[in-house]
Amino acid sequence: MAEIRVKSTGTIKLFENDNTSSVTIASPASLGADRTVTLPDASVTLASGTMLATDGSGASLTALNASELGSGTVPTARLGSGTASSSTVLYGDQTYKAEPGGGKILQVTQGTYSTQHNNSTTGSATATGASGTITPSATSSTILVLVDNLASCSTASGVGAMSGMILYGDIGSAGYNLISGEGASGQNYAYGFTTSTTFTESRITNQKTFTMMWSPSTTSACTVKVYTEASVGAIASQYGASACHVVLMEIDGS
Repeated sequence: MAEIRVKSTGTIKLFENDNTSSVTIASPASLGADRTVTLPDASVTLASGTMLATDGSGASLTALNASELGSGTVPTARLGSGTASSSTVLYGDQTYKAEPGGGKILQVTQGTYSTQHNNSTTGSATATGASGTITPSATSSTILVLVDNLASCSTASGVGAMSGMILYGDIGSAGYNLISGEGASGQNYAYGFTTSTTFTESRITNQKTFTMMWSPSTTSACTVKVYTEASVGAIASQYGASACHVVLMEIDGS
């Protein structure tokens, strides 16, 4: 095979027609080994264009196959507009936006109490040992309160009576305040865990479940405690050794 060898300067100059300007093809100053530049063969369709520099933009390249990307990471700025961060997500319109909020359960806690509590004090709410504590991560959060308990109401046979369970909440150890509904002034019953109304048996026992939403608007520790209340002549009980469960769920309110 015939060769063209250029020595000394190691360059080939291709002049334009008027010989005023030229394109120079130059060899590097040194090579660790021979290098070969191979032009496409006859089966490749050649078109006029521009040879790209190694530091060029590549704007003229088309029909690139993304499956050929074998390494590296695509910069987030190339995926969409906006600011990519741990608190944003990429939407279908190719923009980074704040992560959707509202309705998500952020955390769940549970308190369990297994000791019977009797309250025979007429019309007075008395604290049991059943409680649960949660510390909200944002003031906009809402607390979903779930209480499951075996409750009872006992009195003399044939005497109508009422008993119930109500919920009190404490924020940052500042003291307990009523957070569930309670009967109007002068009425000896509580809303929520209403165990029974008028009956003839000496004791009625039921598994009761109570659900409510609480918005404490704080990031301090919040405790929900179960209280009992009974009407005249009745005993309200968090009954037997059956565990009372107080489940608290923080729901994103953003």
